[in-house]
Amino acid sequence: MTEETKTGGKNVVIAMDGSEYSKFAFKSPYSYDPEVLEVILKKEKDRVTQELQQFSQLLIEYGVPGTVKSVHTSNPGEGIVKIAAELDAAIIVTGNRGLGKIQRAFSGSTSDYILNHSDVPVLNCRL
Repeated sequence: MTEETKTGGKNVVIAMDGSEYSKFAFKSPYSYDPEVLEVILKKEKDRVTQELQQFSQLLIEYGVPGTVKSVHTSNPGEGIVKIAAELDAAIIVTGNRGLGKIQRAFSGSTSDYILNHSDVPVLNCRL
C-alpha cells in the first residue's frame, strides 16, 4: 500500500506495509523535506554516474568496443534482458554469487532471472 503527498510540486510516495520500518519512514523528516530529498537524489545520481564512468573505463582498459547503458527497472535481470533485446545481443555474460538453491528461492537471483527470461544464450560465470 502506498500513500502519496504533494511536496513542492513533486509527488512523494511513501511505501506502507504496516511494519515498524514503514512507520519509521512515514514519520521521518526526510519524507517531507524537499531540500533533503533533492540532496539525496543528487548524491544517488552522482553515485550512478561515477559507476557508469568506471564501467566505461573497464571497456577502455580491456580494449573492448562498446557502450555502457543504464536502464531503470525494479528488477535488474529484467533490465538486462530488455537491453539485450534492444541491442540485438548475441549473448549475455553475467556473474553469479553462487547462492544455494534455498537462498535463491527466497531472495531471487538476477542471473537466474536472466537464464529463464533471455531469448539469447547466457554465459553465467560463477564467482
